[in-house]
Amino acid sequence: MTISLPACSVDFMDTSLSPEEQDIAARITELKQQLGDDLLILGHHYQRDSIVMHADFLGDSFMLSQKAAESTAKYIVFCGVHFMAESADILTTEEQIVILPNMRAGCSMADMATFAEVDVAWKEIIEQSGLSDPINRDNPDSPVEEGQSFLVPVTYMNSSAELKDFVGRHGGIVCTSTNATGVLDWAFERAGKDGAVLFFPDQHLGRNTGTKMGIAAEKMPTWIPNIGSMGEVKGSRIILWHGFCSVHTRFTVEQIEDFRQRYPEGYVVIHPETPIESVQLADASGSTQFIRNYVADLPSGSAVAIGTEINMVARLANEHPDKHIECLDPEICPCSTMYMIHPAYLMDVLERIIDGEKPNQVTVPEEIQQGSLLALNRMLSILK
Repeated sequence: MTISLPACSVDFMDTSLSPEEQDIAARITELKQQLGDDLLILGHHYQRDSIVMHADFLGDSFMLSQKAAESTAKYIVFCGVHFMAESADILTTEEQIVILPNMRAGCSMADMATFAEVDVAWKEIIEQSGLSDPINRDNPDSPVEEGQSFLVPVTYMNSSAELKDFVGRHGGIVCTSTNATGVLDWAFERAGKDGAVLFFPDQHLGRNTGTKMGIAAEKMPTWIPNIGSMGEVKGSRIILWHGFCSVHTRFTVEQIEDFRQRYPEGYVVIHPETPIESVQLADASGSTQFIRNYVADLPSGSAVAIGTEINMVARLANEHPDKHIECLDPEICPCSTMYMIHPAYLMDVLERIIDGEKPNQVTVPEEIQQGSLLALNRMLSILK
């Protein structure tokens, strides 16, 4: 088993713990035992191993949203980024407390679409497209009648609670990379035959999903905030927001071609937040859970290059020593915001919970929760 190491200062592959790190890990374990069933720790696939080892559940944003919604624990500690903790707060009860170990752990993609920008764009697109706003419908969850055409908003999970609320109030829905196809099917049914979807903030997930569904590129113009559409809005099917993930946009056609030269019989699997040119050249694309399943199903001895965050690639390499696994980009570093969740921060919030505090509690205002909950529950009902 081999894996290409990133050319950065973080030694993410060092699974041995220093004496100080061992003390922190032991203390976290002790605190978890003290809190018992009152505590649930959720860990995203992109977290470092020294966080993952303490998680009760490890998964992608869709699975972790489900676990948050199902949980009865009093304290839910979300080892992810801020928008994930917000969604957990929306999906849980008022008595449950959602905590983010480091409040600085955000998401650059989510920051690329603000409520103010989307609100302005929404009004401009409605005017330019001639479509109706689903907010005026009595039941936005039902299919439209013949001849009706609406603009339906779809926001990726990587967005603020404010935008999830906006989407819910305008008859829209949240999606993840796991269920993007099913969500777009749902949205198109509610948009009508001549309707359209506004998809934000990640243009690449929207474009890749739409292409797989047979939508032509010219029917998916990109909308740039404060500039407008890079294509014809009227008659389009998906209007893509000009957002992206700084990690996944690093995976290129040249990297894939280099891997295939070295391993002609090898496989390439890539995340759909990656630009379409790379996705179309890969053997498969899908969510983090899809990638995990894809690698697990490959025959022993296979060589595979993976286009996603390096912590997950490293973990897969350790789990499948019978396969050659490498990151598609040999110089990629971990997701910088996910890496802000350090074991010392996790230990600190658990200590403070024991002391009766509510440290780093993530609370979504009640006036934003209503629409957000509508949009998230619509998402949770779609499994594909």
